[in-house]
Amino acid sequence: MKVNWKELICRVFAAIFIGLFLGFLLAILLIYISLMAPTYVQRASWVLLPSLLAGAVLAILFPRRWRKGVALCLAAVTIGCGAYCAFGLWRSSVPTVDDRDLLLWQYEPFSEGTKAVNLEEQSTLRFHREDLLRLDGATALYPVYAGFVQAVYPQGEYPLYDNNTSEGYGSVTCSGTVNAYERLITGRTDLIFAAAPSQEQLEMARRAAKELHLTPIGREAFVFFVNSRNPVEGLTVEQIQGIYTGQITNWNQVGGKNQPIRPFQRLENSGSQSALLRLMDGLPLIEPEKEDRVGGMGGIIQQVASYRNYKNSIGFSFRFYASEMAANDQIRLLALDGVSPTKESIRDGSYPISDSFFAITAAPIGAPDPRESNPKLNAFLDWILSEQGQQIVEDSGYVSIR
Repeated sequence: MKVNWKELICRVFAAIFIGLFLGFLLAILLIYISLMAPTYVQRASWVLLPSLLAGAVLAILFPRRWRKGVALCLAAVTIGCGAYCAFGLWRSSVPTVDDRDLLLWQYEPFSEGTKAVNLEEQSTLRFHREDLLRLDGATALYPVYAGFVQAVYPQGEYPLYDNNTSEGYGSVTCSGTVNAYERLITGRTDLIFAAAPSQEQLEMARRAAKELHLTPIGREAFVFFVNSRNPVEGLTVEQIQGIYTGQITNWNQVGGKNQPIRPFQRLENSGSQSALLRLMDGLPLIEPEKEDRVGGMGGIIQQVASYRNYKNSIGFSFRFYASEMAANDQIRLLALDGVSPTKESIRDGSYPISDSFFAITAAPIGAPDPRESNPKLNAFLDWILSEQGQQIVEDSGYVSIR
């Protein structure tokens, strides 16, 4: 077969020019997609767009009779990427339950229309600007200490995030259980509100030569929930342990339908994951389900998956947050050992896994409790334990210890 070198050279140069031009445009598009698009769109784009570029170059280089094959290959890749995106879109439409999804800004103290609790009377304790403590804590407890701030702190703005600080956090912020403990131990906040520390958090404090001081300020239930269409309405503690060790794998083993159980977990050292570990009492946990998340710089990272409300899912949280989610009838809280998680069952101790939550401070090992050396901190904690402080705990949806 005689080669038309002139035509071949023209095709090569045209392919190089078009490849470089389109490659530049696609590179910009991929960067934008990596920063802005969901993870499933990112993955599909990294397959589809380079394939289209390669197809365009090959269509220029190859004779006309081969272009049909190139087109068919591109069509197959496009259909595959479209199907992947459709699955990702469906999956993202399944409701999630994640404490970090709580709309914290709705409880920001003194903000217009805030949902933070207001005392009906003047607080018996009032701080001046120079008295203010730096506060942090667990997501589900932010509504409680936002109410404390609204009662005791002077009126003003207390944004969750402040770009004028090195960390970006405000003086009254909510970085979540894991970060809050770390910030307390390293001296970047004065007081946090959270569940009891995990063994790893206690070890972190020990390595920093710090001792944690816990003041119980309220009670809360650790709850499990399922899709509202799941016929199972209750489990025993032993069955929960069986599910999370992998010994119970199908809902028909606990009175449900013949469906595999999909147990979700939480991030390590989060308040609810630490509560699960205490419930398991040393029993080995199954490997948690993972999912892709968009990292801070737009890259994809893998971390423990948030609960997704599939019909065969089971997840856990603290009652306050899960009850807020259950209000839309998408999930149902499970009774444990025949007892439903209500304020009354938490108060009388009949619900099997209720526990205290705490106001927590840190001091060097061997040093006195910070309450002894900081009169403002001591006055604040005394007020939280007073009738007014405990009323805010109750009105925020938790159970007081009075």
